[in-house]
Amino acid sequence: MASLTVSLAAQNIQGHRKSFSLLFYRAVRDLKPVWMLEDMRTMETFYQEEDASQRIYTPSEALLYAVVHDHQAYAQYLLSRYTDEALAKPGERFCCCPSSAPHLVMAVRYDRRYILGLILQEIHRIPSGTSYTDRAGCFHLEDGRTPLHLACELMRPEAVIMLLGNGASPHALDHSGLTPLDVILEKLRDSKEVNGGGRRQCLDNLLMFMPKVNFKMKGALSREPERWSEVLGEETYKYLAERSPAPLVLAAMQTILKQLSPATFPDSLHELHY
Repeated sequence: MASLTVSLAAQNIQGHRKSFSLLFYRAVRDLKPVWMLEDMRTMETFYQEEDASQRIYTPSEALLYAVVHDHQAYAQYLLSRYTDEALAKPGERFCCCPSSAPHLVMAVRYDRRYILGLILQEIHRIPSGTSYTDRAGCFHLEDGRTPLHLACELMRPEAVIMLLGNGASPHALDHSGLTPLDVILEKLRDSKEVNGGGRRQCLDNLLMFMPKVNFKMKGALSREPERWSEVLGEETYKYLAERSPAPLVLAAMQTILKQLSPATFPDSLHELHY
């Protein structure tokens, strides 16, 4: 009888925790005030005595919800108040990949440009900031791609330039050995749009940060010159196939962008337009 009572109590506790977690999720989704969300997030739940200090959600896990539901005020609060903790790896219930950078990947996937900018601004203040932008997303959900790979895959030209301007490497490889440039070229090859639309804009943004072009599909360009000249335009094709130097406008932009500090990007880029 005693064991049955303990078992029922344990089930009630587990059910309470699940229902409370759902309430927190819905509160973020409904864009409730930051103070209310923080009261809910930090409320101690019914853990065993030795685990009484545990919380419902860590700042990192709460930030993921804020990204998904575009709760900009909450994301800003978490990033400014708990910078290291907010950008740390979330618990295993969210992601089990040890080197994952899910916040950047999710901001790109859901096209949360404002929150993406907040995250990129804050990473310069953490010790691992220089490598944070090149960490892969969850292998199970994002196939091990970096945020820049995903931005190219989803044709997010604004995200591409934001990531590159904040230190993301245009030469990063995914698990298949593809660079972000390879991802864009595959998209352009399969596109039926004239000049590739958003894909072409992603390519132009990427090339501004690539004084040296190294990519897996270089051989494919050489084998089908007519096809790729049509897809890319003669000038860009010759540059990528290493048959001519970079166009003058591109070379000038590459030189200028090398002088800009990631810590002040994109403000320094906006100043160039005025």
